Amino acid sequence: MTVTTPVDDTSSTSPSPHRWLVLGVVCVATYAVLVDTSIVNVALPTLVRELDATTTELKWIVDAYNLAFASLVLVGGSLGDRFGRKTTLLTGLAVFAFGNLAATTMSSPAGLMAMRAVMGVGAALVFPATLSIITNVFADRGERAKAIGLWGAMTGLGVASAPIIGGWVIEQGSWRWVFAVVVPIAVVAFVLTALRVPQSNDPDTPPLDLVGLGLSIVTLGTLVTAIIQGPDWGWTTEGTLGLFAVALFTGAAFVAWELRHPDPMLDVALFGNLRFTAASGSVTFAFFALFGFIFLITQYFQFVLGYSPFESGLRVIPVALSIAIASITGTRLAVRFGNKAVVAGGLLSMSIGFGWVSTASPVTPYVEIIGQMIFLGLGLGFTSAPATEAIMGVVPANKAGQGSAVNDATREVGGTLGVAVIGSVFASVYSNALVGKPGWDQVPPEALERAEDGIGLALGFVDAAAGQVGADTATVLADGALQSFMDGLQAGCLVASGVTLVGSLMALALLPARPALVHDVV
Repeated sequence: MTVTTPVDDTSSTSPSPHRWLVLGVVCVATYAVLVDTSIVNVALPTLVRELDATTTELKWIVDAYNLAFASLVLVGGSLGDRFGRKTTLLTGLAVFAFGNLAATTMSSPAGLMAMRAVMGVGAALVFPATLSIITNVFADRGERAKAIGLWGAMTGLGVASAPIIGGWVIEQGSWRWVFAVVVPIAVVAFVLTALRVPQSNDPDTPPLDLVGLGLSIVTLGTLVTAIIQGPDWGWTTEGTLGLFAVALFTGAAFVAWELRHPDPMLDVALFGNLRFTAASGSVTFAFFALFGFIFLITQYFQFVLGYSPFESGLRVIPVALSIAIASITGTRLAVRFGNKAVVAGGLLSMSIGFGWVSTASPVTPYVEIIGQMIFLGLGLGFTSAPATEAIMGVVPANKAGQGSAVNDATREVGGTLGVAVIGSVFASVYSNALVGKPGWDQVPPEALERAEDGIGLALGFVDAAAGQVGADTATVLADGALQSFMDGLQAGCLVASGVTLVGSLMALALLPARPALVHDVV
């Protein structure tokens, strides 16, 4: 006869008696990775001053991590399924800790970029392992939704604590400590994982799909590199278009290979499930907007509003708390009212928040900024955690690494695209506006070109030239640079608002409210 059941609402698997302890351990590992993602942003203005980093170099210090993470995350998920998620998690934490420790010894932007890439390799092993471990120890959908909500709340905790910790250590010592403080967190996560996390993998233990691994690395690596370099090379130049062409060709080859391979590293048929595909797209839209926004807002707090790194960290607490609260409640609401309404509503909230931020100015009161951040935080929490729960609910437990890796890849590709596109929009608007501001047309060409690379460099030039040009002229130049920055910030936020609005409409149209029903003949 035919029986109709929800695909992921029930399970005959006995629950792990230590599942909540395991959740706590993997949340520590997740927190370490998320802190490292966020903590570098608060150091960007300091890197401008101490390492003479340009805007392009700042983007690579942020994106070298994202490039390695995005390129290897599918590999990380596949390795976890085959060789054990606990083993993969331990390996990733070791690589991650080494990269952070080595970063403290770097004395140039290039060296820091290289170590950020090493951190990204470790993160690509850690992140998919944490989520797939959760999926395996929480069989019941209701409990799994709560667990994923708490896992998602780590995003809020990371956003909240990373700038505070980073700002404090920068003020007390050096930017190098923003990486040093992550090392003990990773070490604690390593020890707890070794002691408390059970081993799990795909019981079929299929042979490693080496061709699939290689094609996935090339596809994601060239795609992310094209996105990062597009603003600097030009989106229609031979280099950028060539990378996109390689990504398209190897991506098509990857899909064709995986469809024919008896033991694929990624079951591409999963994308035929609208719940999986639309949820993945929603995560991409959300992190596109978030990463691009964080890249700019840190500079807004420090260069425009004049906050110290530590003060800037304290002032992002509202958005962080909102993310944490919405991540926990969002998955529960999704189970009760459906993923469609919650995810679409979350993206709409982000769109409203970004639209509101675009009205900011150098005199915007902080209480208004709090309102803006609450809209953004609630939106991200209601989008990311419920969408992740939808993705993992589609994937069988023995293939959890694949689902987790796809979820992580959508975050990283979306985030990298956000930094590149929103950063490119900002840089173009800022540069064009600066040239037209009073006084800047009289600045020597080489100094003007330098100032166009970033607000920190422009203000640095004004400070250095104040003694020669006089206080009044210096004030005019500084005001022009700040207004140019605000023009760029406004344009970037409007792009983010439009992207999240499109994402909300997509989720509303395509994301199923609840798990699909399957028909099993018994």
